[in-house]
Amino acid sequence: MTPDFDLFVIGGGINGCGIARDAAGRGFSVGLAEMKDLGAATSSSSTKLFHGGLRYLEYLEFRLVREALVEREVLLQAMPHIAWPMRFILPYHKDMRFEATTPVSKFLRLAMPWLKGRRPAWLIRLALLIYDTLGGRALLPGTKYVDLRVSPEGQPLKSDFTDAYEYSDCWVEDARLVVLNARDAEALGAVIMPRVKVISATVSAGVWHLTLEDIGRGKTHHVTARMIVNAAGPWVSDVQSATLKSNHRQSIRLVRGSHIVTKRLFDHEKCYFFQGRDGRIVFAIPYEGDFTLIGTTDVAHENAEDQAECTAEERDYLLSFANEYFETPINADDIVWTYSGVRPLYDDGAQSATAATRDYVLKVDHGSGAPALTVFGGKITTYRRLAESALASIQQIMPEGTGPWTAKAPLPGGDFRIYEFEALVQSLRRQYAFLDQAWATRLVRAYGTEAREVLADARDVPSLGKNFGATLTESEVTWLMDREFAQKAEDIVWRRSKLGLRMSIEQITALDDWMNNRLRSAAAAE
Repeated sequence: MTPDFDLFVIGGGINGCGIARDAAGRGFSVGLAEMKDLGAATSSSSTKLFHGGLRYLEYLEFRLVREALVEREVLLQAMPHIAWPMRFILPYHKDMRFEATTPVSKFLRLAMPWLKGRRPAWLIRLALLIYDTLGGRALLPGTKYVDLRVSPEGQPLKSDFTDAYEYSDCWVEDARLVVLNARDAEALGAVIMPRVKVISATVSAGVWHLTLEDIGRGKTHHVTARMIVNAAGPWVSDVQSATLKSNHRQSIRLVRGSHIVTKRLFDHEKCYFFQGRDGRIVFAIPYEGDFTLIGTTDVAHENAEDQAECTAEERDYLLSFANEYFETPINADDIVWTYSGVRPLYDDGAQSATAATRDYVLKVDHGSGAPALTVFGGKITTYRRLAESALASIQQIMPEGTGPWTAKAPLPGGDFRIYEFEALVQSLRRQYAFLDQAWATRLVRAYGTEAREVLADARDVPSLGKNFGATLTESEVTWLMDREFAQKAEDIVWRRSKLGLRMSIEQITALDDWMNNRLRSAAAAE
């Protein structure tokens, strides 16, 4: 019997979709099932940064930081529509403190007890020097000093903060990153199945036999595969034990990261890196033009099945943290949206959620009679390298297939250079005269060079079909349903975009009704 797939991936977050894309591009037949929407859990709830992780230097995670720093520029060139450089302002104050459990803080308590847990300026400068040089830079500028007393970046801050350092990292549209990897995997032959749950997986004659449930239709079907990849994120241990029946179980640590979105708090486009009295850090980031994103927390989360939500305690923590820095206080009334995700970190025995490693761990198990690879941990910046590492393990078992290829391969819509972005926006406006600057920019940020395919032969706004609000039209919704796996309004307004920030509940409900009717009509025609 020839199995349906060489590789079957359980989990449609960034790690699962990244592995599916890499494997399909090497010539493997690939299936992927995600019980919710693609990227519906952790991968759409990040702080939206491609970054090396400056604070991980305090944990001496040099390999992880270097890999992430190298990847920043690789990824920027592969997806210049959904990722772009950003400058970060790190205000300095003499009373800033370390997170108490880091190796660096423990060493300084012994070697320099007079610091009493404070971060000295020389140490921050040293960390930024390492950060600038550890991974090499070709596209991103290095660190510089900022006098907050005279710079625009100092105006929103309290007068206590007079000195700052400015360094580089990058922004990424995390949920779109997942979908674009899935789209590319599908274009390379993979079968992508959102809202399909793996009910069971058994082995017969060295082949995996999986039972899948189409959650929307309530139907089940069966597929076979030579090997399974368990990339189920927060559910990875549940899949490992309950579905794959593995006796080799590693534990994970579920850590909830919550964010708040407020009205816009400052006028420039740079991000703030705030250090707290407790040694933690929080970002305040320009968001979707009119808003500011503040996060994240690090709180133990008990059960993957429990809905990840920003608690009142986390909300107040983030407000209080920001108010230590901003001259004009913010409160709960300024919050327009909150979101929270659960990070499935490999349990390395760290004392706190903050200290738990963000590195990834891959485990291959043959105990069931057929191979299964399980993915633990990881961070969005290193998803592509994680996929390459996974394929290296897979090809030790299935040596056929070609070698690594993703480092120089753009994602759909990303076949242009970073510096060409604005020219692409203006070219789109010339071709579609009805677009204003904000609308054209949004389309190019989402779809890159494929924005023209979304608009097709439209001559004016009415020719785009029904207007759902906030520049979302029938033409775009149809594209998202047919090409980007969207099935519900929430897939579009909170993951494929963030237009939910600008749409009313009534508009979102109308969109959901329209999409449901379209899906029912398509099902009836089958």
